[in-house]
Amino acid sequence: MARTSGRPDDAAFGSTGTVLTVDLDAVAANYRALAALAAPAGCAAVVKADAYGVGMAQAAPALAAAGCSDFFVAHLDEGIALRALLPDATIYVLNGALPGAELEFRRHGLRPVLNHLAALDAWAALGRKDGARAAALHVDSGMSRLGLADDELATLARAPARLDGIELALVMSHLVCSEEPADPLNAEQLARFRAARACLPAAPASLANSSGIFLGPDFRFDLVRAGAALYGVNPLPGQPNRMASVVRLQARILQVRRIDSPRTVGYGATHRAARPSTIATIALGYADGYLRSLGNRGVCLIGEHRVPVVGRISMDLVTLDVTGVPAGLAQPGAVVDVISERHPVDDVAAEAGTIGYEILTSLGRRYKRRYLGASA
Repeated sequence: MARTSGRPDDAAFGSTGTVLTVDLDAVAANYRALAALAAPAGCAAVVKADAYGVGMAQAAPALAAAGCSDFFVAHLDEGIALRALLPDATIYVLNGALPGAELEFRRHGLRPVLNHLAALDAWAALGRKDGARAAALHVDSGMSRLGLADDELATLARAPARLDGIELALVMSHLVCSEEPADPLNAEQLARFRAARACLPAAPASLANSSGIFLGPDFRFDLVRAGAALYGVNPLPGQPNRMASVVRLQARILQVRRIDSPRTVGYGATHRAARPSTIATIALGYADGYLRSLGNRGVCLIGEHRVPVVGRISMDLVTLDVTGVPAGLAQPGAVVDVISERHPVDDVAAEAGTIGYEILTSLGRRYKRRYLGASA
């Protein structure tokens, strides 16, 4: 169970009146749970996008302390920053090496994910000149995004010498519908990935992301890539979340006012009071990643009381209808839970009409952040 309960002291809120609490022990516990499920396959951690918004500088060392040695990022700069944190880790860069960046990858001991033949040829040419270095090869099994297309894979199969100069450390692909176990595309992709591997030299393989780990042993191969589930997002939507809650977002009430019908609230007058109402304003908004789509749809908690968001989300402010909350709880300075164990990131995402990934990666930089756990 994540240790994200309890109210921070007043100093924790800083000058903005908001605090984002990240439980690093929960991140580590989630990693250990996924690694145990994936065994005997290894378990890598995806820490791209600042560890999905929770903070790579804090999360990556916590994951390493939990036993993780393989990491994935999206961009070269993320890989360089991670290398400074974890000198001995194996680090893959999912977007690969842009033309001319190959030497920078070597300088920092990073492994590009080779997504097309031109990138493969550039990495191989450098290896034939200066010594082979490790890389991953990505084959497209159905995403139609990054990865070798069918014609490129066939070309490579006919000319395997193009891999000379490359230490092929991993062959990987990415699942399209892994969060929907019954979707037939999962089995189709598995078959395509197996066929692709048969065209290539023997190498460790990786197919499963967070949700893919739960599809069973056939999908796990040699290495799984745990991502959003590490940070508390439910890898199996519609089922109870087996991951520990990682983040808690709290804001203090700035002001409370009484209004009567037909008074409106917020820009565009999208909420009109139907009865005498009490409106509380808290200090966050879409500039902080609290999405504008949550206007008139979101929910927050004050103690045990669920209170609806009313009116549009402003850049820096959100208004709540606290009419049913005892006055002693809903007053200036009181604490509101925006994201919490009882109202997790997936619930906020559902209210916003999006996914937990977007909520996490949108978390703003104006929040005062505090980190809990041994790695903090």
